[in-house]
Amino acid sequence: MANPPDIHPTAIIEDGAELAPDTEVGAYAYVGPRVRIGAGCRLHHHATVEGNTTLGENCEVFPYALIGGRTQDKKWTGEEAPVLIGEHNTFREFTTVHPATFADKATSIGSHNLFCAYSHIGHECTVGNTCIFSNNATLGGHVRIGNHVIIGGLTAVHQYCQVGSGAMVGGCCKVLQDVMPRALAEGYPATHRTINKVGMQRCGYSEADIQVAARIHRLVFRKGLNKQQALEALEAGQLDSHPLVDEAIEFLKNASRGLA
Repeated sequence: MANPPDIHPTAIIEDGAELAPDTEVGAYAYVGPRVRIGAGCRLHHHATVEGNTTLGENCEVFPYALIGGRTQDKKWTGEEAPVLIGEHNTFREFTTVHPATFADKATSIGSHNLFCAYSHIGHECTVGNTCIFSNNATLGGHVRIGNHVIIGGLTAVHQYCQVGSGAMVGGCCKVLQDVMPRALAEGYPATHRTINKVGMQRCGYSEADIQVAARIHRLVFRKGLNKQQALEALEAGQLDSHPLVDEAIEFLKNASRGLA
């Protein structure tokens, strides 16, 4: 049988907030009037969840994190856009997640992500599942992050960039362009170095799959082709048919900022 929410007497829960059973709200935490918190969530002392925010089940918000706080976009006119967060996410100390600027858009985060201390998710960003954001990892507005992505500490991703699934970006990097799926990128500015072989192994990819990823990397970055030429080569079947090839084609079609 589910237990009612466990709310510390010093916490502030505004009228209208919805807390599912088995939630825990610590001392001096704050929950805004439009917030919906799923079962099993834990808000530590001094954690804040506000705005039009939905927090999925079994999320944990550590002290001084701010989820749903007003966007920093100067175009904001007072609309409360949604922040949609999945399950089993951890937001460590001083993490910030901002909503979109306008109500017809959203900031969206999947499930099973770890946001280490001082991470920042800007307005209208999309983050997939099972990602790790190291300390001070920062996303500008409108950034798209795939699944199983690792962003190194003190790394900033420029607005409108995308980082493909399975990619890893090193620490202290400046990401100005799109990072391909399964890539390992680092530098200032960040550039593609090789494939994220260790990440693929951890995700259960076979050696044959890893070789396909390596061939994609060589075609796109080692043959002297520009982005459009690489896309045309992949679409023409220069590499054998494979889900990773299909993924690369789709990514290149949407790579609006060029490739890092």
